[in-house]
Amino acid sequence: MSANGKLRRKYTPEYRREAARLVIDTGRPIVEVASEIGVGQALLGRWVAQEKAVTTPQTSVSESERAELDRLRVENQQLRMDNDFLARAASFFASRQTSRNASR
Repeated sequence: MSANGKLRRKYTPEYRREAARLVIDTGRPIVEVASEIGVGQALLGRWVAQEKAVTTPQTSVSESERAELDRLRVENQQLRMDNDFLARAASFFASRQTSRNASR
C-alpha cells in the first residue's frame, strides 16, 4: 500500500515503453493518453522522459518521413473524428428504432 492507503499498481517495463511510445510516436498530449489508458499524467510523463532518454540519435527521421508522419497524424485524427461521429449516429438511430418499436 502507498502512503495514502491505496494499493499501488505495478506496470511491466514493456507496458511503460508502449505507453510512452503512444505519446512519442503519435504526438498526442500526455494528458490525453494518460486519461485514455488510465494512468496518472505525472507517471506517464516520467515514462515518456525515460523513453526519450534511451532513444538513440539513430532513430531520427528524415524530412520526408517527418512530413509523412505529420500527414498520417492529421489523417488519423480525421478518422478518429469520423469514427466518433459514426458511433454517435448509430447510437442515435438505434435509440430512435427502439422508441419506435416501443410505441407500437
